[in-house]
Amino acid sequence: MATKKIVFSITNPKEQFDPKQCRSYPEDTNYSQGGQWLRAAVMGANDGLVSVASLMMGVGAVKQDVNAMILSGFAGLVAGACSMAIAGFVSVYSQLNIEVAQIKRYNNNMVENQEEKGTEHLPNPMQAALTSALAFSIGAIIPLLAASFIGDHNAGLGVVVAAVTLVLVIFGWIGSVLGGTPVVKSCVRILLGSLIAMAITF
Repeated sequence: MATKKIVFSITNPKEQFDPKQCRSYPEDTNYSQGGQWLRAAVMGANDGLVSVASLMMGVGAVKQDVNAMILSGFAGLVAGACSMAIAGFVSVYSQLNIEVAQIKRYNNNMVENQEEKGTEHLPNPMQAALTSALAFSIGAIIPLLAASFIGDHNAGLGVVVAAVTLVLVIFGWIGSVLGGTPVVKSCVRILLGSLIAMAITF
């Protein structure tokens, strides 16, 4: 009768581990930072959309003239874009100073050798200013375009509300994707807040 030999082999876990086989990701890949920039751009566009639309609605309620609405909306676009640019620059520049101070404090002896590598990950105040101004302008131009092709005052108000509502739904969907929240909940929240703001100014 043939006997079977059962051989147990015990391997050293250290021999099985090969650091070269581990997948390494580049240090400069920062997905959270990209998400933050995209979220900030959506918020800036939403701010421009709602603020300029509310301004146009308020002026339209006092003076029944489409041209006055468009002029006030354009003034709000320029003022809001400048304000957003300055706010973005000051905010990110303050963050830059804090991060540079941390680099100098923790890497005091290696700042000169790692200066080029460190600055690649530091925030850019000018980029923040341009992004904020551009995002605000993109959102603000939507109610302006909606009212530009309508001659009647009442129809212009209706078109502005309709255009803003449609874009707000799109912004709500983008916000739900970025935040991982339900689409309906995100859209309803942003719609209610924005429509209430326009109703108050009207």
